[in-house]
Amino acid sequence: MYCIQVVVALPLWQRFDYRVSAAEYARLQPGMRVRVSFGRRLLVGMVVAKTPTSASPEPSLKPIEAILDTQPLLSPALLELARFAADYYKHPPGEVYLQALPVLLRQGAAAHSEPELRWHESALGRLHEPASLPKAPRQRAAWQALRDEPAGLSLQMAQVLGIELRDLRALAKRGYAETRSHQPLPPAMHGLADAALPANAEQALARDSVLADQGFQVSLLQGITGSGKTEVYLQIIERILERGQQALVLVPEISLTPQTLQRFRQRFLCPVLGLHSGLSDRERLHAWQQAAEGRAGIIIGTRSALFTPLPRLGLIIVDEEHDPSFKQGEGFRYHARDLAVVRARLENIPIVLGSATPSLESLHNVELGRYRLLHLRLRSNQLQLPRLHLLEMRGLNLYEGLAPSALQSLQEHLERGHQVLVFLNRRGYAPILLCHDCGWRMPCPRCSTSPVWHRRLGRVVCHHCGISQALPERCGACGSRDLRPLGIGTEKLQEALSLRFPDFPLWRIDRDSVRSPRELELRLQAIHRHQPGILLGTQMLAKGHHFAAVTLVLIVDIDAALFATDFRALERCAQLIIQVAGRAGRGNHAGEVILQTHHREHPLLQLLVEQGYESFAAALLSERAAMGLPPYSHQALLLAQGPQAQQAEDHLTALATHVPAHLAPYGVIAAPIERKAGLFRAHLLLQSASRPALQQALQTLVHACQEDKPARLRCWIDVDPQDLS
Repeated sequence: MYCIQVVVALPLWQRFDYRVSAAEYARLQPGMRVRVSFGRRLLVGMVVAKTPTSASPEPSLKPIEAILDTQPLLSPALLELARFAADYYKHPPGEVYLQALPVLLRQGAAAHSEPELRWHESALGRLHEPASLPKAPRQRAAWQALRDEPAGLSLQMAQVLGIELRDLRALAKRGYAETRSHQPLPPAMHGLADAALPANAEQALARDSVLADQGFQVSLLQGITGSGKTEVYLQIIERILERGQQALVLVPEISLTPQTLQRFRQRFLCPVLGLHSGLSDRERLHAWQQAAEGRAGIIIGTRSALFTPLPRLGLIIVDEEHDPSFKQGEGFRYHARDLAVVRARLENIPIVLGSATPSLESLHNVELGRYRLLHLRLRSNQLQLPRLHLLEMRGLNLYEGLAPSALQSLQEHLERGHQVLVFLNRRGYAPILLCHDCGWRMPCPRCSTSPVWHRRLGRVVCHHCGISQALPERCGACGSRDLRPLGIGTEKLQEALSLRFPDFPLWRIDRDSVRSPRELELRLQAIHRHQPGILLGTQMLAKGHHFAAVTLVLIVDIDAALFATDFRALERCAQLIIQVAGRAGRGNHAGEVILQTHHREHPLLQLLVEQGYESFAAALLSERAAMGLPPYSHQALLLAQGPQAQQAEDHLTALATHVPAHLAPYGVIAAPIERKAGLFRAHLLLQSASRPALQQALQTLVHACQEDKPARLRCWIDVDPQDLS
């Protein structure tokens, strides 16, 4: 009896044996999809192994329903990556293997692109003239278009020319037109549309160091903002393409994808494709097919693009490697940067991690000799980095959170014809609605947090569960009508700045004002016209954007991060400050950065301002080492979530008995945000200096998580957690 082992996209940990014929056994390979009967359903599964025999008795084994592929969709390296990821992150393997595929492939769509059908003039048509159809002007125009396009007319080309399908069909009925399969010539994988910029000595050294690598090597490219990291990427990729290989570039967020795609397409003649959540399922499948068939030279995408098959992969680049967006926050909780390093090792190719503010994990790997550090310390415009000025806020008469001297600086830069960037990482109009009589704060009915007032919507919205409510007329505690907004968000700051600077345009960029990549692109186009004005926004403005006309950056409020309970908060705060500050002075004029704070004397803040990110990171690493925190230890977070707080805590307490006490030093605690979306949440944080010891403990917990669990309680494991809220 011949058997195969199949995984399906369900939260199940086991592989399932299916019976196949000798002919099917010979055809099937790991990485191919099959349609199988599973209970009462037909599911798409993936073959992960072939076994001549099965542990199950032959009569109990079901046969497969159909083979969906002629060859594996995932290479051996990608299959091993999926196996490693499922094992390391303790996630059901079927969901991991199938998540590596676009949605339509998980549903059974054809994996390989069909040849494009194009309309052509027929042999009969060439014997006649379009003028022979005087009473059919639309058909006559379509016929002439076919004659003008000897390579054939695609439906997209016809649409651009205003030719309708019904007219082409009418010509075919007359015998004057026909369709044929169009097989495009393989695109050239090298050649430049625009010449490379001259590389300075630092850029050339970084480029040549990576290109000299003959196999797996991790390079951490630490370049100050504006130092030309992207130009280094472009010049490395140029050589990779000349070798006939492909490149994969990962960026942290969809907001960065359009501008990155534009810059790469301006430089290279080869197909440059984007893979991100902004694409439709059909568009994503089409891009995946071009990559998997080797027709795309460069793939640029967000974290899920990591699993894209690339038959000639020669290089992986992870830009802004420090960004927390690379960690998936729900479901399969993987870290794309870390798995990218694993994939590079499996493919035996170099990988470049780039950042102006590298993560402490990456800097620690440099200390251990695992990563090579490459520096870019000079700005490409030859100007110095803008100096950070700490502006003490205590005792000042503020205008909607802005100090008088900060407002004066804004005025001066605008009057000089420059742009200014005002950064506030808080959306909405006000984060709290407060009763002035009794101090009641409006709560979210489903979370242990306060909802945010969005004045334009006339509603309060919880940014954790998404519930939207009408603005209350009275206090929920004392009935008073004196409800006041407390604190400021970007919406309120936009209102205040528009009143204060009515003669200058204001462009606000946050998740409320920009809902699509197209909206963001239009707003950025307006900014890039270099008209003096104010850029206002959240961290959407901080990542990778080049604003040549910005000469002043004002950071409104970062004090909360200085005293947050999450041990990563200071690292994230410093990275955000440096990234935002780096938007100033990137053109022909020097930049200035003002950071408002009520805690100017904070020692790490002083260190960051006076000595820069490298010294700050070194001090923070020393603190982490002394406290035994990551990256000097390894963590995993067990989360339980249910309708009752005690139920969640009791389940984790029972789980804690399965692991040594020293691995769970903090015990079971309520989550910092204890209630979210109506469910109570509890944490059990495991920590160990030994990664193998932690993994062994987690393996014990994988099945215990699901055993004796109340029906409405959910429990999951987050390995290497980046968010402890």
